[in-house]
Amino acid sequence: MRDLDLLPKAHLHLHFTGSMRVSTLADLAQRHGIRLPSALLDDDPLHVPADERGWFRFQRLYDAARACVRGEQDMRRIVAEAVADDAAEGSGRLELQVDPTSYAPFVGGITPALEIVLDEARAASARSGVDVGIVVAASRMRHPLEARTLARLAARHAGDGPGEVVGFGLSNDERRGETGAFAPAFAIARRAGLASVPHGGELLGPAHVEDVVGHLHPDRLGHGVRSAEDPHLLERVVDEGIALEVCPASNVSLGVYPSAADVPLRALVDAGAQVALGADDPLLFRSRLTAQYETARTVHHFTDHELADLARASIRASRAADTVRARLLAGVDDWLAGVRPV
Repeated sequence: MRDLDLLPKAHLHLHFTGSMRVSTLADLAQRHGIRLPSALLDDDPLHVPADERGWFRFQRLYDAARACVRGEQDMRRIVAEAVADDAAEGSGRLELQVDPTSYAPFVGGITPALEIVLDEARAASARSGVDVGIVVAASRMRHPLEARTLARLAARHAGDGPGEVVGFGLSNDERRGETGAFAPAFAIARRAGLASVPHGGELLGPAHVEDVVGHLHPDRLGHGVRSAEDPHLLERVVDEGIALEVCPASNVSLGVYPSAADVPLRALVDAGAQVALGADDPLLFRSRLTAQYETARTVHHFTDHELADLARASIRASRAADTVRARLLAGVDDWLAGVRPV
């Protein structure tokens, strides 16, 4: 059986705070004198119902973790460790998602907050060989005008190389905010050549996917698994070439599906969807990138050739430079052929 850690892949759905190692969170909390909920430090993955009460618990824990990030040193550490962890799992391209608003008070504003992340992404890319791009994400919980400010900031740092902004996203509770109100921010990002990568279709069903697709014109959709519930919508997603960033561990932890077997991964792939597996928030879900491929293998019975196709889909859906994509795709072929990387 081929080693999934050696399969070259792209990781397109990973949040900045949620990428943190548990040991790092514990260290930061101790250093800053912050008492953490025990659920953030135990070995069990988060498991909540897919309702507003469940989301509130998830958000409370996430906010508690984010409150431990209090300056440039902490931010650089998180980026560096996220990249190192991805490198250990065969990820040759990481597109890390961050909302700089959350860290701005500790470093003098959203511009230095983003520039710290970009600078460390460049340094970590050079150290690890992982090509690291950044997705700037606005929050549904804040005013859409703030999203426009973030889109303009993201546009100033647009590019496809290491430590550049490659996309613009929209995250947080899908039940909050009016999707169409964020369309002007996404228009700013698109004019700068950034990928449109909003969340949609995890907590809410096909109607929400249709809403996001209609207003925000995504190149990729964060999650999007609920599109499997409407064959006509799924056909539209496939026809428009919208890649789906599917995060099985997240779906189960947030109560969207009762078990990994219920995640419609096979249905999405069989319908022709371009699927890129992601870990979302390993800090809370206790499951990193390779584990998502392991789920595809052991739970959904994907063959190694099918797993290679998933890896290829993630690479093609990335905003990596053509040379990076070509190198990683060649590495997937080598993995199937049994050629070990040098």
